[in-house]
Amino acid sequence: MRHTLPIAPQFYVTAPQPCPYLPGRMERKLFTTLQGDYAEKLNDALSKQGFRRSQNVLYRPSCAECSACYSARIRVADFAPARTQRRILRRNARLKREATSPWATEEQFALFRRYLDSRHADGGMADMDIFEFAAMIEETPIRSRVIEYTADPAPGSRRRELVAVCLTDVLDDGLSMVYSFYDPDRAADSLGTHIILDHVRIAREAGLPFVYLGYWVPGSPKMGYKASFPALEVYRGGAWTPIGDPASYPSDTHPLSNDPIAEQVARIHLPDQRG
Repeated sequence: MRHTLPIAPQFYVTAPQPCPYLPGRMERKLFTTLQGDYAEKLNDALSKQGFRRSQNVLYRPSCAECSACYSARIRVADFAPARTQRRILRRNARLKREATSPWATEEQFALFRRYLDSRHADGGMADMDIFEFAAMIEETPIRSRVIEYTADPAPGSRRRELVAVCLTDVLDDGLSMVYSFYDPDRAADSLGTHIILDHVRIAREAGLPFVYLGYWVPGSPKMGYKASFPALEVYRGGAWTPIGDPASYPSDTHPLSNDPIAEQVARIHLPDQRG
């Protein structure tokens, strides 16, 4: 028997599980798969509608009683770093950036483990081994890059030290920062902020209008830093809008927070599959 893929992508919903950002809440995701020649166009289209990529899956929060997750992106043309962010750029001016193919290395994994053990020891990725790490980096059906940042060699060494890494997707309208990690011993250097600032610089040089940061979650200490970036906008009510006052976003749960899944899927704009 011969089978063919369906014309339109199929959407699914995960089972509820504890929210990693807000205690006492349950999260649920709407997702679809990326595959074939259509993957890049689908990723471009759905990223503009609040979806994120993880390997060959695109997902978006679709919780039953909570709508606290907002996809966030920086408008590159309007971005000007704040004073604190300018200091971070100066502090890290000697770092060297290199963009490579999405290929995992043992050096990256060693840095990744140190980062997790220091910052996210109780998170969902805490038990990842080197094979799962390699899958996270390498299993991408679209145009992706690994951006590495290295510091000057230590005394007595000629080898530059890997201090930060970001897995980055190249979209038709910007850069999407899929996942980043960095040396936890360099907390004073604010490497996480530096990676974002440098991606704004890369996007500007490439003529791309946006840098996608993932989800901003009001009330979550893990995600609050994203609101500090100028020219930030969030996907809210089906449209991208300036973030405004972060304190104005409601954090209460409500049974009517989100529409039924069928209605959400019906409003998703899919790209033309021809050509």
